[in-house]
Amino acid sequence: MIELNNFIDGTFRAPATGRYLDNVNPATGAVYAKLAASDASDVNAAVEAAKRAFPAWSTTPLAERAKMLHRIADGIEARLDEFAATESMDQGKPVSLARAIDIPRAVWNFRYFADAMQHHTEQATHMDAKALNYVNRKAVGVAGLISPWNLPLYLLTWKIAPALITGNTCVAKPSEMTSHTAVLLGEVMQAAGLPDGVCNLVFGTGVDAGSALVGHPDVPLISFTGGTATAKHIMGDSAEHFKKLSLELGGKNAFLVFADCDLEACLPVALRAAFTNQGEVCLCGSRIFVERPIFDEFLRRFSAMAGELRVGDPKDPQTNMGALVSAAHRDKVQSYIDLAREEGGTIHTGGKAPELPAELQNGFFLEPTVVSGLAPDCRVQQEEIFGPVVTITPFDREEDVVAWANGTRYGLSATIWTGDLTRGHRVAHAMDAGIIWVNTWMLRDLRTPFGGMKASGVGREGGAHSIDFYTEVQNICIQYGS
Repeated sequence: MIELNNFIDGTFRAPATGRYLDNVNPATGAVYAKLAASDASDVNAAVEAAKRAFPAWSTTPLAERAKMLHRIADGIEARLDEFAATESMDQGKPVSLARAIDIPRAVWNFRYFADAMQHHTEQATHMDAKALNYVNRKAVGVAGLISPWNLPLYLLTWKIAPALITGNTCVAKPSEMTSHTAVLLGEVMQAAGLPDGVCNLVFGTGVDAGSALVGHPDVPLISFTGGTATAKHIMGDSAEHFKKLSLELGGKNAFLVFADCDLEACLPVALRAAFTNQGEVCLCGSRIFVERPIFDEFLRRFSAMAGELRVGDPKDPQTNMGALVSAAHRDKVQSYIDLAREEGGTIHTGGKAPELPAELQNGFFLEPTVVSGLAPDCRVQQEEIFGPVVTITPFDREEDVVAWANGTRYGLSATIWTGDLTRGHRVAHAMDAGIIWVNTWMLRDLRTPFGGMKASGVGREGGAHSIDFYTEVQNICIQYGS
């Protein structure tokens, strides 16, 4: 049985508690590894290591820090197939998806931020030829980074890379359900020669390890990606110390389809937006609104395409959808399918577990599910399901669909399909969401601001926004005139 131990001060260590959590393969339901069940003592050891490493790392020349990030990227790239297979075994997603998207994005996170920081500039201002003001950026200190289970390495490195390039040291806590690729990342960092204590990885539950990290007085910054309910606790636990917070939370994202759109281009993108990664993506377009003249055709064709998606063995290159991350999450998603029926919805495809070979029968699989006939204010259309369930609803007027799209507590993303660019701009500006795609989905530029409105989060990361978050800004004013 594999043991997955904490990475603290440059070495792998067993948890102080001596306890381990079961690490389950979602495709088989079988325990395949044991994960360190850390508590406050492990977090404290990691924070102390990060504090010791901070003075030297924060004063390391930027070019040297950038070279280190590129060496880490090289190390991940050299083990791409191993990382992809491990991510799939840990999370349930198809290996092909992890190999094409998750692991290359982790590599790119390190490369992008390594280069972006070296090209970052600041402004200076003169005051009537008497004084000069300029900006100085300082690393914040020990960064606490908490990442989710749906895109484990992808989102963990999205936090680690900008934290390190700006001179911070860090203590990261991945989700206890998907920590295996973080262990591989620790191996890569060790091999790359990252100084001891610069990046520490502590594993365990949010209650035992996450809370200790959030509340630690020597961790002045927390970046969290996860659920809205957990974020409320983070805000409360960190308030005493006035920590810098970046919270990227849930979504219930609208996908608006106008009758003048290019339907042939729209349909496959809508399918991808609904069911990529088993629908376990915070940016998934789970509420599709279709203008009535094309509603029947869209519903018929979309449902047929969803029914043809192949659900099964994540190792099979032909698999489109793997397993959900856990039995509890599978049951939660199934409960929303049952609720859709109770609320009067019609299930056009899916709605149950697929029939699979014996070796996968204990896995946490669900078929892609398409529902129509639900009101925009019903629970299924209001609450984040985070699984392969999509609702399709007709609309007649632009003002109605805008109101429905904005009519949830969330505001992470929205997608608009139209052949009228003027309408595309107009509707995009009316959306209460942080990220809007027009005639595309999940086209990500790492230079752009990423984050949500309302219950979808606080703050923005990405490009200069990450540099802002992971640094403290000083204004230096020097008088040189009389």
